Amino acid sequence: MTVLKNLLTATLMALSLTGTALADTAPDALIKRISSEVIDTAKADKAIQAGDINKIITLVDTKVMPSVNFEVMTRSAVGPRWREATADQRSKLQAEFKTLLVRVYAGALTQIKDQVVQITKTQPIAQSTQVVVQSEVRGSGEPIKLDYRLDKSGDDWKIIDVNVGGIWLVTSYRSQFAQELGAGGIDGLIAKLVERNKAAKG
Repeated sequence: MTVLKNLLTATLMALSLTGTALADTAPDALIKRISSEVIDTAKADKAIQAGDINKIITLVDTKVMPSVNFEVMTRSAVGPRWREATADQRSKLQAEFKTLLVRVYAGALTQIKDQVVQITKTQPIAQSTQVVVQSEVRGSGEPIKLDYRLDKSGDDWKIIDVNVGGIWLVTSYRSQFAQELGAGGIDGLIAKLVERNKAAKG
């Protein structure tokens, strides 16, 4: 069940985070378009199907990251201690957090078969510039429900969090990071992320 959830989390996150955000594109249309682009690319690329991490990272960097406000995601995951971090520490945190997330769903992309994405609802968040786009990844088996929180940044919508199975990704990492921050501070968290990412490479 955990493997399936990771697969779905990864696939869906990659799906919704993908693509270059177009000015004035509705958030649900953005999620639908970039999700389809990532799925179609993964299905067609034998190297990705074989688990080529470099190809997967390239796909994520070109299709996903342009539509993600990664500074906001990292800042939210780190929490109040973010204010204590120097510019260099913030840069390292973002780089390592990005690597961590890429590797979390890298395995999912290698398993994409017949999935398609259906947008089910778009819910504005009161008194904010944010919306939540609800979607389902459908294929063989039970549909996987995924929610995406987006914020309007200038003319573009940017993804700032993803919800899988009722758990917001940033919230989940925030609780993990809080323990590491309590034990070793900002540098301790960076060291843990570096260690975790090196272990994943092996």
